[in-house]
Amino acid sequence: MNTSESLADLVAAEDVLLFVNAAITATGQREFRPGVSDAMDQQLSLDFLHTYVRVNYRRVYAASLALDINDHNAARIVLGLLESAGEASAEERRAEGRLIAARLAVLPPPRVYRLFGAVRRAGINNRRTRAIMRDWLAARPDLGHDAVKYRGGVKTAARHVHLRCPPEAGPLPEVGAFLFRPGKLPRYAHPLLDAWRRAHYEQGAVAELPFTVAEGFAARHGMKRADFLERAAPRMTRLERLRTQEQRVVEGPGPDADLAVMPLTRLALYVLALPFEQRAARRAELTGALRTAARRAAGGHAGSWGRVHAVLDDSFSSSGSGQKRRRPLAVALACHYLLEALAAPGAYRGLWTSGRGDALLVRPWGPTPLGMRILDALEPGPVGSEPDGPRSSGPDRLVIVSDGWDNAPAGLAGEVLRVWRQRLDPGRRTAVVHLNPVYDAGGFDVRRLAAGVPTAGIRDAEDLPALVEIARFAEGRTGTAELYAYLDRRVARFTGEGMAP
Repeated sequence: MNTSESLADLVAAEDVLLFVNAAITATGQREFRPGVSDAMDQQLSLDFLHTYVRVNYRRVYAASLALDINDHNAARIVLGLLESAGEASAEERRAEGRLIAARLAVLPPPRVYRLFGAVRRAGINNRRTRAIMRDWLAARPDLGHDAVKYRGGVKTAARHVHLRCPPEAGPLPEVGAFLFRPGKLPRYAHPLLDAWRRAHYEQGAVAELPFTVAEGFAARHGMKRADFLERAAPRMTRLERLRTQEQRVVEGPGPDADLAVMPLTRLALYVLALPFEQRAARRAELTGALRTAARRAAGGHAGSWGRVHAVLDDSFSSSGSGQKRRRPLAVALACHYLLEALAAPGAYRGLWTSGRGDALLVRPWGPTPLGMRILDALEPGPVGSEPDGPRSSGPDRLVIVSDGWDNAPAGLAGEVLRVWRQRLDPGRRTAVVHLNPVYDAGGFDVRRLAAGVPTAGIRDAEDLPALVEIARFAEGRTGTAELYAYLDRRVARFTGEGMAP
């Protein structure tokens, strides 16, 4: 391979990783530093990246649906592929159709219905698009439930794809009458449709409805919040139980949520929302739930990473923004417990930038002395929770979870990592990776600490093992062939088939 081809491969790999980092972290919402990542800046930055990658690397653009990108960007990719179907070959459209169907199957239903609304507003109404939408609607376990909970979305989708409801709808001919001719039928055979009808005048029917719909009827009937929560508890989802449990301090008792079954990052957000007194009083419960969620997220990787040292950012900037409150700190807290599960037993050491030793009581505070903490992490030190316990000979892996704004002193982290890699560890005995939960719209990427350190964006701690795997492509020691092979493997696992070359 000549020099120009090598350079082209390097540029292509960097472009792909740039887009993947943005698709993982950016949600179009304001970050902590408003001058760096306002909501409008993020939208403009994402618009450019989506268009650039779709036009120049369409295969990679579609394959990104099989990666751990966030729902906001997954929906944008689906919309972009459907909108530009004329730019793809027949084989590409078939491969994209499989990826779109697989991604829609794992997206939250509200997100899919909003996507279908965007498809309608964009005027995308070709045969393939209608087939994709019809197949997704047909796969819904209970379209009557969706018609009650997401009425506007179901109505828009049904109208756009010309979904024939009564009498051709089969098992649920009532859905069409419910959506397009409300009040036509005196009653419905489907229990939820009839409960919605009765809830307009019968308070007892409110508890039969999905929680988000029932809340509106409860307010209309003037029901007391505590009574309503008690009656609605059996129909709540896990996240609804968690949300109502967060309200108990203000509004009185509510249904208890099983914290052990909550997703790790969501659980970390819940823990950080609690006052310090509650965290301390419920230490055993909260720590046990976090470790259980971390072991579940680690899966088969548990205990396989050897000695792991982590530098975790709990500086003031980890407080996030008004739209993403405490999100960076929650990611760091979740990563702390996940890395503990991934490390060999007793071989994990977590260092917070504030110097705190109690992970459960962390809070956003102070500057970001990443350089000092990285120096501490690279030195042999105690493992486990006891400072006087056995000392390690240095980590096999160093994981840094931070927004990358090293400022105490500025630039020290990058210099430490550069010297370490070039002079003290040229053989790369210690694997170093930087995970950044904050998107930098001005740089079209997440902020990096040093050129020789692989950096990946992260939104949910549960994705950490996969992100560490993809971050190695940023080191420049692998080419596009290896990157495309990795994407093909992810696509094959995601859809059950390989992506066409």
